[in-house]
Amino acid sequence: MSTPRLREPAGPGQESVWDYPRPPLVRPTSRPVEVVLGGEVVCRTTSAVQVLETSHPPTWYLPRADFVPGALEPASGGSFCEWKGAARYLDVRGGGRTAAKAAWYYPEPTPGFDQLRDHVALYAGPMDACLVEGVPVVPQPGGFYGGWITPELTGPFKGIPGSLGW
Repeated sequence: MSTPRLREPAGPGQESVWDYPRPPLVRPTSRPVEVVLGGEVVCRTTSAVQVLETSHPPTWYLPRADFVPGALEPASGGSFCEWKGAARYLDVRGGGRTAAKAAWYYPEPTPGFDQLRDHVALYAGPMDACLVEGVPVVPQPGGFYGGWITPELTGPFKGIPGSLGW
């Protein structure tokens, strides 16, 4: 995999997604996270787990136990990740709104990704807000991937036009 010519330089306190490994790495974080849907905080945690993969902003996995009761409902469908295994989808509910298939989890993650057990990732776009340390995240571009872009990250990020072969 080659790095795009337009790799953004990382400044002090920043990290480039081009320094993340492949296969991905799992990294626990204690940074405060809040997820808001329908004007309601549906999750608040300081026990998230990030999956870091070359060219992607981190995907944040939040402990299922830190979601408010009723915020996560099983949805139809699933997918398969070559690294993490078989995923199942969830609807996210909050404040009278439902974000269909906006979350996913790995009931039996593959070895090396055991920390994802009992954790849920979600797309930032359908939520009112996903906040890390009180700052709203930007959804990973393209609509397919679930990474969250925070201010300390530099790209470019997988999902932009022309990134299919990265």
